[in-house]
Amino acid sequence: MRRFRSILGRVVALHVVAVGVISVLMPLALYWLLNEAANGLHRDSLMGQAVTVSGYLRPQANGGVAFDIPAEMRALYTGSYGLYAYAVIDPAGKVVFSSRNDGTALFPPGETHPGDWTMRRRSTGSVLFGVTVPRTIDDRTYQVQVGQDLSHRDVIIDDIVASFFPNVMWITFPLLLALLLIDILIFRRALAPVRDASTTAAAIGPTRTEVRLPEGGLPSEILPLVHAVNAALDRLEKGFRAQRDFTADMAHELRTPLTIIRARVDSLDPGPLRDALRADLENMTRVVNQVLDIAELESFVVGNARADLQAVCADAVALMAPLAVAQSKTIALGGVEHPVWVHGHAEALFRAVRNLVENAIRHTPADGSIEVEVLDGGIVRVLDDGPGVAEAERDTIFRRFWRRDRTKPESRGLGLAIVARVAETHEGRVAVENRPTGGAAFTLTLKPAETEGQSPERQP
Repeated sequence: MRRFRSILGRVVALHVVAVGVISVLMPLALYWLLNEAANGLHRDSLMGQAVTVSGYLRPQANGGVAFDIPAEMRALYTGSYGLYAYAVIDPAGKVVFSSRNDGTALFPPGETHPGDWTMRRRSTGSVLFGVTVPRTIDDRTYQVQVGQDLSHRDVIIDDIVASFFPNVMWITFPLLLALLLIDILIFRRALAPVRDASTTAAAIGPTRTEVRLPEGGLPSEILPLVHAVNAALDRLEKGFRAQRDFTADMAHELRTPLTIIRARVDSLDPGPLRDALRADLENMTRVVNQVLDIAELESFVVGNARADLQAVCADAVALMAPLAVAQSKTIALGGVEHPVWVHGHAEALFRAVRNLVENAIRHTPADGSIEVEVLDGGIVRVLDDGPGVAEAERDTIFRRFWRRDRTKPESRGLGLAIVARVAETHEGRVAVENRPTGGAAFTLTLKPAETEGQSPERQP
């Protein structure tokens, strides 16, 4: 059963084996029963013939018997016709009357018993089937034997028995196959709640931790497993919510002391110390904001919202332009100029594009350029003049807290992780490749929105 992992597959495989076995055994059994019934009818017919023959025995004055059979009945027992044969045996075991040409008994008297039927293979190879009936005349019991060569048995009975097996076999096999198809439909209907539970289980994720497997209509054998899975999901949801709430609360609580520290740093006299402290505070503030973004994205649901991707990218470029200019770098927005509607929240998409632009600014050298392209079909490309991304790192850079150079304090490896999380929640994807002229090209692909629908959300 290792080859059949599904319950339906196992049931069908076993049924196919059962159909093959039953389609052979059932006709054989029915053939045996029919043959027994035919033999029973044949035996009863011969018994009636024996009673008829014994009725023609007449007692004689000398103590013997006479056999007064009508002329029209003799034809049934003549050797030329050969349908039936008879023999009458006296109490001494002597054959007194016989339809056989040699005047012998059909069966040896010692081998037969009144009321029983006997089969005997003749020297010609044929089989003689017969019965013995006792008849008492003048206190003397005679044995009347009546037999029939099976090769001359009733033609109708022979035809029925001979054609029964092949006909029934070909009828039985299609009927069993039809039964198999009916069983498949029954099992598919019975397992429909299991398939529904599987579909529900596939929808459970970080954004839908409240979903539970349906228990209605499930087979009693599977219901305990579903109970256990739902209980495990309850425990996981509690732990996941506690972790998410802790991260969000921590980020919120850190914002207040950071604001106070920034105010105190700004009150210091201008100088290298104040500038260094201000840079450190900016890094800490960015990390706290990124942690809060990740905590919010863990429970983020897109729903039916849609946004103008071109407007989102324009807002992100306008926000990050001063940072790029301050570092002697240029930034530009290219691509299409008309609205590009995508399925998603403008605020979440703004965070993703902003982090891509910030990452490009960080890795682009002075006097370099960053370009943001918006393309039809819900595609955003962020191009930089940095060192590019090694092929071995193109998947790992989107993991949380991954950094190529951990000696640089300005990055904590959260920006690209936020981009990947936004793409996942929007049923999109993000990828990176190196440009032929140098630098990296990040591509964010989103799901296009319907032409008609909900009014767009805009980044405030």
